Amino acid sequence: MLCPHCNARIEPGISFCGVCGAPVGESALPQQPARSRRAVPWWWLLVAALVAGAAAFGGALLLFGDDEPDAAATTEVVATTTTTTTTTVPTTTTETEDGDRDISRLDVVRARGRLNCGVNDLMPGFGVVAESGSYSGFDVDMCRVIAAGVLGDADAVRFIPLTAAERFTALADGAIDVLVRTTSWTASRDGFGRARFLFTTFYDGQGFLVPASSGRTAVADLAGATVCVLAGTNAELNLARVFEGRGIPVTGAAFQAVEPLEEAYRSGECAAWSADVSQLAVFKARIEAEEGPEQAILAETISREPTGPVVADGDDAWAQAVEWSVIATVQAWEFGLDSTTVTSYDGDDPLVLRFLGEGGFDPGLGLDPDHSVTIVSEVGSYQEIYARNLGPLGLPLEGTLNALWSDGGLMYAPPYR
Repeated sequence: MLCPHCNARIEPGISFCGVCGAPVGESALPQQPARSRRAVPWWWLLVAALVAGAAAFGGALLLFGDDEPDAAATTEVVATTTTTTTTTVPTTTTETEDGDRDISRLDVVRARGRLNCGVNDLMPGFGVVAESGSYSGFDVDMCRVIAAGVLGDADAVRFIPLTAAERFTALADGAIDVLVRTTSWTASRDGFGRARFLFTTFYDGQGFLVPASSGRTAVADLAGATVCVLAGTNAELNLARVFEGRGIPVTGAAFQAVEPLEEAYRSGECAAWSADVSQLAVFKARIEAEEGPEQAILAETISREPTGPVVADGDDAWAQAVEWSVIATVQAWEFGLDSTTVTSYDGDDPLVLRFLGEGGFDPGLGLDPDHSVTIVSEVGSYQEIYARNLGPLGLPLEGTLNALWSDGGLMYAPPYR
């Protein structure tokens, strides 16, 4: 099956193209049924009425719930319920004609007490899972940043591994709250994919990895070669369009997973491997560390690939909470704060003090005034997160687009005021 919008191959059962994000069929991830933007379950209306009544009499009603509740947080529900049902929870925040407010995913995540974050589990430096089941990587840490900002606990997160083909379907179906999986921001994904791309956390571009002994030093040198790409990604689409546009004949070999792709490249089945340069650097280092042949990344890139967190369209409250949680890591870096100093700042800079929550400044983002302190103390500044995950792989920060704007990069935090 081919995507009707971008012509990319689509696996059976996938409802959103993994390349451009366009809707193409029924979902393969049945965790939650499809919903309309304004669909509100009857029991939410009942709860809203009870809350309104309680407020009128000065009472308070605490609501906790989730399709996979934590036992400690839902004792009363478990004690009085004998069956388990799956209920669609609306994820938009809109005002109705009567002034009623739909439930945002921000409310849902807080009621659940856990963030469901879609990640990669096979990409060193960005997202991998150890034999113990623990996750690590740059994108994984950004999930922890969001959990720290929204829930006050960086460990209150469930990592859900997704393939490139599954990611937009999982986001649209509500199987995840946020997608942080080396997913490039493009117009089609933003438009067709019912996805909202937030603050860019990593600026990248598509390049080519070749054996150094091949003598290839430019993209034109790949004429007549077979190039490996991962199916369901921008790399597959860019490869076809760029080479066709330049009149350079190549054969693209698309693989559904990284492992067979790497095996094909190592065996010589493919003369080159095309992906984001950051990913190629990881595999270059790994091949050479295992005493494989020396590798080279061609100097030219054929695309721009900005990546960052992605949420479902239509929920401003959730998008703001996620975005400003991530921005806090860049702002801390700019202020010279990190996990070892953020709780002991004793200066008098009013901008820093506001950022740290002094005076209870609330810009209406749905976050606690001291959310930045929690984020940076538990996970770190952007610089720390980058150095911890990508530095060991030979990916420099200094002199790249991911450096601070004051150092020639593109990292720039909007004013927190």
